[in-house]
Amino acid sequence: MELKKVLKENIDALSYIGSDPTGGMTRLLYSDPWLNAQKYVQKQMEDEGLTTNFDEVGNLFGRVEGTKYPEETIMSGSHIDTVTNGGTLDGQYGVISSYLAIGYLLETYGNPLRSLETVSLAEEEGSRFPTAFWGSKNFINLAKRSDVEDITDPTGTNFVDEMRRQGFDFRDETTPLREDIRSFVEIHIEQGSILEKENLQVGVVNSIVGQRRYTVTLKGEANHAGTTPMNYRKDAVYGFAKISSKTIDRAYEEGDPLVATFGKVDPKPNTVNVVPGEVSFTFDCRHTDGKKLQNFTTEFEKLVKKVADELGLEAEINLWMDEKPIPMDEKVVGKIKNAAESQKVNYKIMHSGAGHDSQVIAPYYPTAMLFVPSINGISHSPEERTDLDDLVVGVQVLASTLYELAYKD
Repeated sequence: MELKKVLKENIDALSYIGSDPTGGMTRLLYSDPWLNAQKYVQKQMEDEGLTTNFDEVGNLFGRVEGTKYPEETIMSGSHIDTVTNGGTLDGQYGVISSYLAIGYLLETYGNPLRSLETVSLAEEEGSRFPTAFWGSKNFINLAKRSDVEDITDPTGTNFVDEMRRQGFDFRDETTPLREDIRSFVEIHIEQGSILEKENLQVGVVNSIVGQRRYTVTLKGEANHAGTTPMNYRKDAVYGFAKISSKTIDRAYEEGDPLVATFGKVDPKPNTVNVVPGEVSFTFDCRHTDGKKLQNFTTEFEKLVKKVADELGLEAEINLWMDEKPIPMDEKVVGKIKNAAESQKVNYKIMHSGAGHDSQVIAPYYPTAMLFVPSINGISHSPEERTDLDDLVVGVQVLASTLYELAYKD
């Protein structure tokens, strides 16, 4: 297999499906481009010698049976959907890499001792409907019919109607969790700039950060900007400014790996000559240590209440995401590390600051991830890029990892 040539051909061909006229790619769950992409991947899996099947919701699997331990499965894969006008690597690089790595191993070493399986998960991004990880949550029997029965996309199109239009339906929720999977390995672009800045080829991921996300609303009093003395104001934006400034200062004091972000701010009435009487804002906080994440966000909540009291504001605090940090499996992490060393690849052990399917799968099966660099750290954008040589190295390290897990007694 001419890996560099084949990898580029696969990325280019798959990226054409759902390509956006403005640049980048849009491939949303249960859209026609999404289904066409899954069918393309199915054909490529079969060309690599894998037997394929879809599950009820549209996850696609390609499998080769092990010769000695067929009941033990080593799995790799990622997701096929994209954000709106996203890049050509997030998700699909992991899908392509997994079936090419398995194809290379079959071509080079023949059938494995343990079964090898690749998966193209139906959805991870949450870009079309207000749900995320639909593919992996169904894979580990976590998704519920009630979660999606009544949801629609921004055009009002119903989730269930679109799922059934493409020939899929709800899974049988009485089906037991698979017991054959011994390891799951996901490869992904970093979506950050650490590897590039440190001139490294691979990141061996040992944990995925926990996340807590809030929407906070401060309510004061809208009034004339010229006739309302400073001492008489109940300025909601001033409250936000104090909260955001103090919180970000504290985040710098706390240091890595904690990150704190105020990503969306919506003042009302948002007019140049009116003291803002209300502001809603989001707060996103992440850390690899669950206790430190809890402590920092508890401190944030107390600060919101304190500032509101001082300025005569009302505060509404809504914690709408609370995801715990997920450690990767030490054994699988060790296999990736050994594979990188055997390939003489420069690597580092690192955590993931973004969420991935692996965080859903890891509590159920031994799981780990590896990263390849992202140019300028850009992702979820038409500007998303990784040097082709780095992409090839990633597939080589993945193949070496799968060899250790599936071909050795």
